[in-house]
Amino acid sequence: MDLLLLDLVIVLAAARLFGALAKRLGQPPVIGEIVAGILLGPTLLGPLIGDQLFGPEMRPPLQALANVGLVLFMFVVGLELDQKLVRGKGRIAVTVALGSTVVPFVLGCVLALSIAGEHVGRDRTLPFVLFMGAAMAATAFPVLARILTDRGMQRITLGGLALASAAVIDVLAWTVLAVVVGIAGAGEAEGQWKVLLALPYALVMFLVVKPLLARLVPAYEKAGRLTPGLLSLVLIGLIGSAWATEWMHVHFIFGAFVFGAVMPREGAERLNHEILERLEQLAVLLLLPMFFVVAGLNVNLRELDLSSLGTLAAILAVAIGGKLLGSYAAARTQRLPGRQSWTLAALLNTRGLTEIVILTVGLQKGVLDDELYSLMVVMALVTTAMTGPLVRRLYPDRRVARDIADAERAALGVTAAHRVLVVVPDPPAEQAPLVGLATALALSTSPSTPSEVVLGHLRPYPSGRLEVGIGLSSELAELTEILHELETLAATVRERGSDSRVVSRFSADVAGELPGLASGARPDLLVLPADVPGYAGMRDGATCRVVTVAVPVPPSAFEQAGPGSEPVAVHYGPGGDAAAHVALGLATLWGRPLVVIGGNRASALAKRLAKLGVEATSGPVPEGALVVAADTANVPEDVHLLVRAEQDPDPVDWAEAVSALRAPIPQP
Repeated sequence: MDLLLLDLVIVLAAARLFGALAKRLGQPPVIGEIVAGILLGPTLLGPLIGDQLFGPEMRPPLQALANVGLVLFMFVVGLELDQKLVRGKGRIAVTVALGSTVVPFVLGCVLALSIAGEHVGRDRTLPFVLFMGAAMAATAFPVLARILTDRGMQRITLGGLALASAAVIDVLAWTVLAVVVGIAGAGEAEGQWKVLLALPYALVMFLVVKPLLARLVPAYEKAGRLTPGLLSLVLIGLIGSAWATEWMHVHFIFGAFVFGAVMPREGAERLNHEILERLEQLAVLLLLPMFFVVAGLNVNLRELDLSSLGTLAAILAVAIGGKLLGSYAAARTQRLPGRQSWTLAALLNTRGLTEIVILTVGLQKGVLDDELYSLMVVMALVTTAMTGPLVRRLYPDRRVARDIADAERAALGVTAAHRVLVVVPDPPAEQAPLVGLATALALSTSPSTPSEVVLGHLRPYPSGRLEVGIGLSSELAELTEILHELETLAATVRERGSDSRVVSRFSADVAGELPGLASGARPDLLVLPADVPGYAGMRDGATCRVVTVAVPVPPSAFEQAGPGSEPVAVHYGPGGDAAAHVALGLATLWGRPLVVIGGNRASALAKRLAKLGVEATSGPVPEGALVVAADTANVPEDVHLLVRAEQDPDPVDWAEAVSALRAPIPQP
């Protein structure tokens, strides 16, 4: 007993220490807890110290405590599984989940067939192959939820889609695992017929037990709190459900998970919150870390040789490659953009908690040997540890913040219009061509959504104290005239199909205040004359796409034209996707041909656009063309518009861009 208590002290201290260290490194605590178990086991301490502390006689009681923690944890997972996640995202979530499950499952089965002779007997080949497929296809829903919550991504569409897909993957993975455990258990001499009771058990749980559990809600409301009697009923039902599935040779984790899934949801928010509050303290702080440390104790990396490293490389290639490629391909079939598709694939590559649970089941049922178990645990650690850094690289914090702002506007009922801010210099009455360009950019950049052109103007006013008198009347009259001119320009914007508003005031420091005006407007596109005061500060501080009017453009350039009109020309090269996208939009909106300049890359883009039905050619700049180029250090001469891409831009999908540009422009 004294050694057991000492082991508990060592295990809990190591779990807390390494879990906190993993958290400081930006990793889930489960990474540190498993590493703690590996270090306490034969890998580091070796047979002398390791066997003294955690010898064969100590493993059963430690494993029993760990299993109790696993029962509570799987109940919490089933209880927290939001069945509403798939609603509204059903088709996309199911498609992505199938791609994220089927591809790694098939690759895992192929790998298992190639190594089955080295790790299992012939009578265990079928469960071994199916088990490896299920282990490769798993996604850790709890760890994924934690990663998304830490970055606030659960509030954006991509995060909700990841959670919905992971929920579907969980159902598929647990279903396959139940089949595997049933097949493995059916080979036992006693009670082979019990596996057949799994389906009646599930029907009883959902058709009989679920309505009975719904009676907990009025009892809870009558008591006003979670009484010991109510909590005892829940625990009795939970442990009884876990015992039933274990007795049927279907692992006890399924009974715990199903009992959590059939707990009442309607009107039971406060009840479930109190249950979670009570059980999570015991499970998360004490028993669950015990489970992951014990899982690490079963890993012995000392026994691995060069052939094991080859197997590990194959496991990592199948696990990571299958998940990433399967999820990405499925997401792209649903027309998700490339960046979002890769981010979703990286999120679903998380293994963590779920994988360790699955591997432990495989070890207990004799489907995995010790060597392969160790290699699969390493795979779970690698895939979990790589998720956070990879997602941050693919989807930086700026993108997340932008998506959260859009989600908040949508929640408030604010129309998500594509906003273009054009800085109007003095005198406003002469800036019709500039405003016409901004209107064209607003209508062409995002024709499928409403657009808004904001006319920003700051009138210089000498610093000093403003005195009430004749001078004030003169300045107010001047401001009134300026507002009239700006409103006239705004009226022309509205006539062309875009909404418009005016932001104008006096300023003692135009160059200093314009960047603040730009950031406050939160535009999707910023249009700047090159000679506007404070140009460099606005351009460098903007996070959105910036279009600089470098050379004055005649008013006729913004008029609708037909075949044979002056074309729009774009210098295309490295980093020139944003410029080519702007030029394509203007050419499509005005009905002008597009000329792409820049050698082989330009010729390839022109041919690609021509195949998509765009009047595009490559060659020299025609006379009278509106010339667009990327805003780089090497700018060609006589360029009218310089385009700087927004921060963290997505690669342009030209087929999707052409399709979007041909969409009808909504009227305000």
